[in-house]
Amino acid sequence: MKFNHEEEDNNISITRYESMLRSNDLKFFDSDEFESIIHHYLENGKIAKAKKAISLGLSQHPSSVNLKLLQVEVLVFENRLEKANNLLSQLYALEPENEEIYIQKANILSKQNNHIKAIELLNMALGYTDDSADVYSLIGMEYLFMDDFENAKTNFMKCLEADDQDYSALYNIIYCFDFLEQHEEAIEYLNMFLNKNPYCEVAWHQVGKQYFDLKEYEKALAAFDFAIISDDYFIGAYLEKGKVLEKLKKYNEAIENYRITLELDDPTSFALLRIGKCHEKLGNDELAIQHFSKTVHEDPLLDKGWIAITDFYLRKRDYQKALYYTNKAINIDSENVLYWKRYAKINNHLSFFEEAERGYRKALELGNYEIETWLNRSDTLRHLGESDTSIQNLHQAVEFYPDNAEVHFRLAGLYYEIQDYEKGEYHIRKALDLDYEYHIILEELFDKIFNLTLVKNIISEYK
Repeated sequence: MKFNHEEEDNNISITRYESMLRSNDLKFFDSDEFESIIHHYLENGKIAKAKKAISLGLSQHPSSVNLKLLQVEVLVFENRLEKANNLLSQLYALEPENEEIYIQKANILSKQNNHIKAIELLNMALGYTDDSADVYSLIGMEYLFMDDFENAKTNFMKCLEADDQDYSALYNIIYCFDFLEQHEEAIEYLNMFLNKNPYCEVAWHQVGKQYFDLKEYEKALAAFDFAIISDDYFIGAYLEKGKVLEKLKKYNEAIENYRITLELDDPTSFALLRIGKCHEKLGNDELAIQHFSKTVHEDPLLDKGWIAITDFYLRKRDYQKALYYTNKAINIDSENVLYWKRYAKINNHLSFFEEAERGYRKALELGNYEIETWLNRSDTLRHLGESDTSIQNLHQAVEFYPDNAEVHFRLAGLYYEIQDYEKGEYHIRKALDLDYEYHIILEELFDKIFNLTLVKNIISEYK
């Protein structure tokens, strides 16, 4: 095991410092020790403790520029930008070549949405820094804030050239490629990177994902295999490999890869769900349901798990069980549109029309404005004898789908049924103008209206 002396020294400093605070017995620490103590608190989000350490540090080392820069960092974090700026101006007069002054000044400008000026200062910092990778990464982030993905990508690439272990830079480069939909270019870049770093599992993993997006599954498979060779504990590579094998219909092999992830770490709902889906494809119904149940047990908030169980029973036409699981899902998350759509569909199959109508209504209330939802609710309301509400519902649909023939044919049928012939004629003509073929809807849903002579005459005009 590699022994890290620096880390041990830091731990000793933190222990001594916290012991001093408890005993209220003031001890001396050099400025480097205070820096490591403050960094420790900042990295762990303990801002109040960091501020106390900065205050004590400056009382013992009042001229320490580095401690004052940490004070600036805290001021920026707290949005006290004017005070931070004033302190930076004083520090600049003392050390005009300290790159951290430019970085903190850029940080303030970034918070004020002045990204171009922030980039200017970060470019100046490059002239003074020994850690160019960090600065290039910051420049890349500024370009990302401006949605300038090309320049962001270029700077993250420079960051990776300076430090080929900075995987966050590698992820950011791929993020830019993906946003620009440059999959081929991404693969080319990653292959170039892999020529220098052949055992970089992260790069192989990313190559695989690019090939997956391009639907080149065999190449994706090879890339994920190389990622696993580079790190056989790399859970992400096994999961992605499983997804590829599913696409290739190699379900048993996919299950095998998902199983490995369960052995390497705590089970994930994603892996359990995929195993269930593979078993379903293989016709192993018992094992499929077993894994879907484990999925919702592992993560009750994962809607894909509940939907998998519900859809499984829907396909089997076991509507009672499908309804049982949909109700359980709704009890956990009553704001999920996907649950309410299934609730409506299942109740329709069971001829529970009031409950079906409630499901469609709830889906609409939650913002699911698909045309099918409006039409199904309208048909269900009519079945319940609520013609006026059905008409009202269709007029709401017209606001979203003004040129949908199915909506207008239904409105025509409903208006003729309540003997409002003027409105009936308006909507049938509108519908026939939009799509003559859809007049079959009248025949299927409103056969009595369809057989009226006046309706047949109107339809014949449009042949």
